[in-house]
Amino acid sequence: MSDLKRCSWLVSSLGATVVAANLAVAGSQIPNLQPFPNSSGAARTFSAQGQVDTANPFFQSLGSNGRACVTCHDPSTGWSITPRLVQARFNATGGLDPLFRTNDGTNSPNADMSTVSARRESCSMLIERGLIRVGIGVPANAEFELAGVDDPYGYASSSQLSLFRRPLPTANLRFLSAVMWDGRETQLDPSNPDETLAINLRASLLHQANGATVGHAQAAAPLTPQQRQQIVDFQMGLTTAQTDDESVRQLDAAGGKGGTMRLLHQPFFLGINDPLGHNPSGAPFNPRAFTLFDGWKGSSDPQRQSVLRGQELFNSKPIRMSGVAGLNDDLNVPEIVGTCTTCHDTPNVGNHSAIAPLDIGVSDASRRTPDMPLYTLRHRVTGAEIQTTDPGRALITGKWKDVGRFKGPILRSLAARAPYFHNGLAADLGEAVDFYDTRFGIGFTAQERADMVAFLKAL
Repeated sequence: MSDLKRCSWLVSSLGATVVAANLAVAGSQIPNLQPFPNSSGAARTFSAQGQVDTANPFFQSLGSNGRACVTCHDPSTGWSITPRLVQARFNATGGLDPLFRTNDGTNSPNADMSTVSARRESCSMLIERGLIRVGIGVPANAEFELAGVDDPYGYASSSQLSLFRRPLPTANLRFLSAVMWDGRETQLDPSNPDETLAINLRASLLHQANGATVGHAQAAAPLTPQQRQQIVDFQMGLTTAQTDDESVRQLDAAGGKGGTMRLLHQPFFLGINDPLGHNPSGAPFNPRAFTLFDGWKGSSDPQRQSVLRGQELFNSKPIRMSGVAGLNDDLNVPEIVGTCTTCHDTPNVGNHSAIAPLDIGVSDASRRTPDMPLYTLRHRVTGAEIQTTDPGRALITGKWKDVGRFKGPILRSLAARAPYFHNGLAADLGEAVDFYDTRFGIGFTAQERADMVAFLKAL
C-alpha cells in the first residue's frame, strides 16, 4: 500500500486518528499537500523539507511516558487534537494510548485509571473537549493570592492550579508574536526597546520544545541541542491551511487566494498592520486585513459570495469594544469602535502581529461550565476579588491586570481543529461567532452569521 493510500485509509477508517504516528512506525513519510478531511472539506500541509519527515524527533518518544510531540499535535487535525481524534484513540486502546497520562491527560494527577470506565471518566475533559490540564501555581511575588477554589476534581490549590487548555497548532509558526496561550515560553530580545516586538521566536520555540518534552513527555533529561534544533526546524517549515471547501471547492480557484501555497508566500514581520502603532514600517493600520477572496467579487456562485461577504464582515462590521483588559484599560479608552481585525490584524493570518494578550471574557465566572474549576483571586493590597476559570497570563507575570489575558491564535486551518478558544468554550465556529455577538452586542443577522462562519471555515 502506498503512503498516500495508507494515510487516506487511516483517516477514513479510524476517524482521523493517529495518522502521523502510524506512518512513523511504518518508516514512511507524509507527502506534501496530502489532504486531511475535516467537517468542512480538507486542509493540507506543505513542509519546507520536501515532505513531512516522520523520522524527525517531533515524531519520536523522547520522554518516559511514550509520548511524542505528534501525540498532541497531529497533522490530520490542523497540528492540534480534536475530541473526535481523542475519542478514536481512547476507543482503539481502552484509554491506554500515551495521550491519557495522569500528568496532564487526566482531570487530576490523582485520577483513577484502573479500568476502562474509570479512565473514561478521569479523562473526560480531554475526551469531550480536547483539553490538556496545565498545572501552574500562583507566583510567590504575585500581586494577588488564591482566596478560593472550586475544583470538581478535588486537586487544584495555590501551588498548582488546574488549567484546561487546547493544544495550539505547531504549524504556521513564523507568524507568531507570542508562544503559548499565556506567553510563558516567549523569550524576549533584550536589545529591542519595544517589548511588544521583542520576541526571539527561534529561542522561544527551542525553549518550548524542551519544556514540552520534560513536562508533557516526562523526560528525565533535557533534549540535546541537536534534537531541539531538528524539532524547531521541522515546525518552522510547516505551512497549513484549508484548501478544499465542501461548498466552494478549491479555495484558490477562480481568483480566490485561499489555501496552503498562497499562505506560504504571505509577507509578515512583527508589528505588521498593528493598530496600536507598533508597526516598525510606519504604515498606518489597515482594517482590511483579509483580502483572500477579493477575486470572487462578481462571482455568480452563491457559496463564494457567502464567503466573500463573511470576509467583508470580518474586515468592516463595526464592533463597540469595552471592558477588554489589555485594550481599553491600557489605552485608557472606555469604548473603542473597531472591527474583528482590530485584534486579528495580521494580514490574511488573523493573530495579533505584536505581543498583545487580551481578556475578552472567555474565562469569566459567568461563562463557567460545571466541569471547569473556578478560582477566586484576591488583590493583596486592595482586597478586590475576581472569579475566573483560568487566570491566564497573570500566573506568569504575577500582575493583577493580567488576570484572564490570553493571546489570540492564528486563524488559518480553523476548520480542522474545533473546539475554539483556549478552553474549548465554542464547540464549533457558529458558537465562536455567537460568543463575539453576545459579548460585544454586534447584532449579526442570521445571514451575516452564516456568512461569517462560511468565511472562517475557508481559512
